Amino acid sequence: MMSAIYGTSLTKRSRRTKAEIAMLEEALFAIVQEQHPMTVRQVFYQAVSRGLVPKTEVAYQTVVVRLLVRLRKQGRMPYGWIVDETRWVRKPVSYTGLDAALEHVVECYRRDLWAEAPVHVEIWCEKEALAGVLYEETHRFDVPLMVTKGYPSHSFLYGAAQDILRRGKPTFLYYFGDYDPTGKDIPRYIETTLRELAPGAEIHFERVAVTPEQITEWNLPTRPTKKTDTRAKRFGDERSVELDAIPPDMLRGLVQECILRHLDVKYLERMAVIEYLERKELERFAKLWRNGSSAM
Repeated sequence: MMSAIYGTSLTKRSRRTKAEIAMLEEALFAIVQEQHPMTVRQVFYQAVSRGLVPKTEVAYQTVVVRLLVRLRKQGRMPYGWIVDETRWVRKPVSYTGLDAALEHVVECYRRDLWAEAPVHVEIWCEKEALAGVLYEETHRFDVPLMVTKGYPSHSFLYGAAQDILRRGKPTFLYYFGDYDPTGKDIPRYIETTLRELAPGAEIHFERVAVTPEQITEWNLPTRPTKKTDTRAKRFGDERSVELDAIPPDMLRGLVQECILRHLDVKYLERMAVIEYLERKELERFAKLWRNGSSAM
């Protein structure tokens, strides 16, 4: 028997009817349609918050996971609405020829938004599964997204510290992680280690989520803090909350708010104009190349 993460229920639920399953599928679809892209775990927490399923691992695996797979297999939900950043493929970028390479350069050209900015900004996230959710905003504003996957390695932090020193600018790091004993200790470790590895650098470190205030204000689903965690006593709170419990649109809003603290509207407008003109110049060059190569 599979045990529940949040404790086993004493009440045995009756089997859902086809009509109830259809209504649940519609409710899950509405959640994802409103806030995609989402991870499966985020959909689960939203379903729990709305009273659609109990907060158990059984409900997560046998109801939410199963129905989301079925919705996508049947073509009723786009696959791109659900993201999983924990699995990825390494492959070099390659092209069928110079024409394709030039076309890709034109399409993907981005002006470095922070080259002329007086500060450097990074978003740090504890969970790899949520990278696809936060990346919408970090990609939009050309900001690095640093995924730690729990406690980051010393090598990872050394590389980050060297980048901070190389830039020589005040650096603002915004951290997103679980509210639990380990989740509270990870940002402490990151900040302390970065300051040790980049002595003299101006580093501003802020934990953005999850916070006790957010738990109360947004009525986030909680779970009992694990007493077996050696840091539980120092943590001092019987509640724990996963970062996944924050709705995706709110998470993206938090990311955007952090980034926009450091970007002036007029600066953004000016950079957008420069990027547009430079892309047009690339398009002109690509056209000349195509015309020249076809005449050869």
